[in-house]
Amino acid sequence: MAHFHISASSRVGCVRTNNEDMILIGSELLRNDVYKTSFTTKADNRLLVAIADGMGGHNCGEVASEDSLTNLRFFFDDLPLNMTEGDLRQAMDNWLKSMCLAVEAKGKEDPIYRGMGTTLVAFLYYGGQYYWVNCGDSRLYRLHQGELTQLTTDHSLSNVLGLKTHSSQIVNCIGGGSTESYIDMANITGEVESGDTFMLCSDGLTDMVADEDVQALLEKKADADMLCEAADKAGGYDNVSVITIRVD
Repeated sequence: MAHFHISASSRVGCVRTNNEDMILIGSELLRNDVYKTSFTTKADNRLLVAIADGMGGHNCGEVASEDSLTNLRFFFDDLPLNMTEGDLRQAMDNWLKSMCLAVEAKGKEDPIYRGMGTTLVAFLYYGGQYYWVNCGDSRLYRLHQGELTQLTTDHSLSNVLGLKTHSSQIVNCIGGGSTESYIDMANITGEVESGDTFMLCSDGLTDMVADEDVQALLEKKADADMLCEAADKAGGYDNVSVITIRVD
């Protein structure tokens, strides 16, 4: 059994006028807001936290991110508790396909939504196990015994081409006109122990704040809003959303 202290923050940044990010903590959706809660793991309970970074312009990126997390929330709540890891993976794949179809259908109904899409990164506690899920370039990090590790892999053009420089152009997302969207999902290996911190973020944080500076802030027990503030102080060129999960 572990006890989590969870903080979340989502900001528009210093340049853009519209926030297309969305955060999900359990049943709570938030944008342009801060939130804190706690959670104690048990064999028969579950937790989903996620960030979606919308794209598409014309205000529809925020629709894609909100629709996706709203849909994901109800999907996760309705899962039976006795699913195997393989069944859970298949269920997530099926969810992605249905969500992509829903985004595409919305674009056909109204041209303003055409081409909208969103990234997704999520941390799941389910069936006594911890998982992460990723589609796009939003990230999940783990601070464990003094080492900060990125658990997810960016679905970016630079990674596909094997380039060392970071590219903001992504090759995978929910919607966005993609016909072959996919989800990475993995069990978090190694014991989750007291002192660990997990951090989910949109690229509005990592494009502004270097990993070593993120680690220094996390080691000082900075909450999500403090990390968003660091991104804004560095220029705040994009929307920024962060979730921190500290383990007792």
